[in-house]
Amino acid sequence: MTEIPEEFSCFPGYETLGEIYCVSFVRDLSPEEVLRRFGVDETTMEEVAFDELDERSAESMRDDAAGYIGAAKVGDWAVVVEPGGWQIAVDPETYARVSQGTEVVSVCCHNYASDTFAYIVDGTPVVWFDPMLPDARSGSDPDRFVEEMRELGLDPDHDIDGPGIDYPIERSFALASRITGLLFSPDILNLRFLGAEPLEE
Repeated sequence: MTEIPEEFSCFPGYETLGEIYCVSFVRDLSPEEVLRRFGVDETTMEEVAFDELDERSAESMRDDAAGYIGAAKVGDWAVVVEPGGWQIAVDPETYARVSQGTEVVSVCCHNYASDTFAYIVDGTPVVWFDPMLPDARSGSDPDRFVEEMRELGLDPDHDIDGPGIDYPIERSFALASRITGLLFSPDILNLRFLGAEPLEE
């Protein structure tokens, strides 16, 4: 992989999470509450290291969904990692529960479908787009972050017939950093995450 430009604030460890994953940031909720809202088997809750999340998810992978997820507290936010999953960014029932009374910023990588950047407040997508197609935004206020997007190379007026957008996921994490105020550092990888198995649908 080519070296990522310094101005991109990338979430540490994102490049090791595989072809499908979702990293979300939920304001003012504890890791326990986020996992309960997501819908997990509470008897499986336990502290794990970051690198265990992907291993455990792979062991119990569902059909195109995470078999294990984790959450950790960073400042005013809970960081939620779905290795092999996508639900907080894409599934309306899941993001409605998780974002109730608060806000969520989510970056989802999905090599077999579309990547997603989502900003959701109290169950409503405010800004939602594919980082490769930032001109095709949707949500209740799709222009909320156009200045930040432009500065970070997620051109809100992107011409689909012009050059593609390089580093779309890295730029998406940089936008997440701008919105949350979190400065992603390798220290995140040393956190203990509260992990659990999602409930079967």
